[in-house]
Amino acid sequence: MNAIVYKKLIAKQLNQDFKSAIEIVEIPIPQPASSQLLIQNKFAGVNGGFDTLLCHGVVPYVNLIPPFDLGVEAVGKVVAVGENVKDFQIGDAVVTTVRGGGYREYQVIDANLVVKVREATPELLTLMPTGVSALVALEQVGEMKSNEVVLVTAAAGGTGHIAVQLAKLAGNHVIGTCSSEAKAKLLRELGCDRIINYRTENLNQVLKQEYPNGVNLIFDCVGKQVFDTCVENLAVRGRLIVVGFISEYAIDVEQITQPRIYHQLFWKAASVRGFLMPHYKEHMAEARDRLLNLFYTDKLKVAVDPTQFQGIESIPDAVEYLLSGHNCGKVVVRF
Repeated sequence: MNAIVYKKLIAKQLNQDFKSAIEIVEIPIPQPASSQLLIQNKFAGVNGGFDTLLCHGVVPYVNLIPPFDLGVEAVGKVVAVGENVKDFQIGDAVVTTVRGGGYREYQVIDANLVVKVREATPELLTLMPTGVSALVALEQVGEMKSNEVVLVTAAAGGTGHIAVQLAKLAGNHVIGTCSSEAKAKLLRELGCDRIINYRTENLNQVLKQEYPNGVNLIFDCVGKQVFDTCVENLAVRGRLIVVGFISEYAIDVEQITQPRIYHQLFWKAASVRGFLMPHYKEHMAEARDRLLNLFYTDKLKVAVDPTQFQGIESIPDAVEYLLSGHNCGKVVVRF
């Protein structure tokens, strides 16, 4: 390892505009302490919504004061090992999912927070933590069963395309929404039963006409009008999981005036449930191991968006691209 400094992306200030909030800095490459690893990141996953909300200063479970590090999941290789570390060696391929560890070329991290994998490939960033979130949300929050109707919004996205497959593997009829023919093609390859391109079809009309009994389980990460339509089309005892609301991440929260939501829920004994992975940490390890097994046994396909983002400097464009909704699968930055 010849380099002595590396680049990372930080939030230098809170700002509604991601590009105005961030800065690239160069700092010396550190040496790991006795129980730590030094990892050279090869790929980092892009979470445009979370990144933007952090820079807004509106994530309630963290109280970050700028400057702070950005990025979460990364795949890389071990380049230095602390003297007390027994389970890793130089050259091991690893995944990390710690906030602040993604948007940087190198990271020092406690060895007990690192997962060893077969190979440092970008596909793993779709499984951890994105796929883990999909699995835990569906099973623990949505109480996913078999032989139900499941709707996944933004179904061709990084989280959505995993949710579609998990719902199919559980034996459900799966509806997926998307915004282009390229995304519809991906969903067909994943076995989605009914694909609704909301640019050519009306989601509310399709659900009312083709699913008059409603939808049993909804996995929504879009929000706004899509959320309202989902609530309106819940089945008796239906469950709607709020996994995110990407339609409002980069803009001011929409103010609405309409009857309160319990008028929609009460008569159907339906429910709306929020999901946030930090509140379900106890399920992460088992979900991660199960997803890796599904992936390595070819029972789960992983889509990485083909658009190339190279280097720390490309991260703002990658975040903007993800928020634009053009991606098919996980958006990844390569270092």
